Amino acid sequence: MAGEQSPHQAPSAATPGDRILTVPNALSVMRLALIPVFVWLVLFEKSDGWAFVVLFVSGVSDWLDGKLARLLDQSSRIGELLDPAADRLYVIVIPICFGLRDIVPWWLIGVIIARDVLLFATAPLLRSRGLLALPVLYVGKAATFALMSAFPWLLVGQLDSVVGTICYPIGWAFLIWGVGMYVWSFVLYWAQTLLVIRHMPPVPRVPVG
Repeated sequence: MAGEQSPHQAPSAATPGDRILTVPNALSVMRLALIPVFVWLVLFEKSDGWAFVVLFVSGVSDWLDGKLARLLDQSSRIGELLDPAADRLYVIVIPICFGLRDIVPWWLIGVIIARDVLLFATAPLLRSRGLLALPVLYVGKAATFALMSAFPWLLVGQLDSVVGTICYPIGWAFLIWGVGMYVWSFVLYWAQTLLVIRHMPPVPRVPVG
């Protein structure tokens, strides 16, 4: 695997997995930097058009991130953390902004946030079995895609025009689809976690000192 070394191999200055200054990582950092810009545009400027542009640019950069990492062979450990971190922040921050603008009801926002909080609770259980995370499920990736697709449609749906009238129900269709899969992926991840706890022995703790 890229970035791994044989125990008999001298460590190089920077293996591919250790690289930080890569194009995909730069795109992930840009996505993170666009989050406060989006918040400012939606809540303070009420500039839905520019907020839509921010979401569009973020979506394109998210797609390019993975493509370029494979094309340029620039996969990295930090990239494996930055990309999902950006996804999680967008999935939490955008609904909160929409709730403050009365675009999406708070109970639905609560479902989205509660899912991530409760899923985060699996981390210490997995670490007790020597695992950092579970394999990513396709339904979870599809749920994130549906939610990230719903947000721009709902934003354009706020326009007082024919375009807004058409986009609003499309946004809600993506949102309902995404939330449904988001909850289902939560059930599947917790089921996998319980199987890990049941079938894998705890990792012995290393004594301190």
